[in-house]
Amino acid sequence: MTCCYRCIVKGRVQGVFFRGTTQREARKLGLTGYAQNLPDGSVEVLACGDEKAVTALCDWLWTGPPTSKVSHVVCEAVNAEAPTDFMTG
Repeated sequence: MTCCYRCIVKGRVQGVFFRGTTQREARKLGLTGYAQNLPDGSVEVLACGDEKAVTALCDWLWTGPPTSKVSHVVCEAVNAEAPTDFMTG
């Protein structure tokens, strides 16, 4: 079953290759969507694809790359059209 989740990741997540590492992990899981920096210092992630793979990425967001320090992740199901790739912005 295909689903999309929007997650907001807070902590030290900008300037530590969080978006690029998230993109690599999402593509490994076969997901589409995006990871983008937000003005408040957090990162927004949209993950679309197989429900188990989306859940795996949502769980992974708590870890992120070794240089990050995630303090909070909030994910919610959204009704979004799945992009054709996983991009960073």
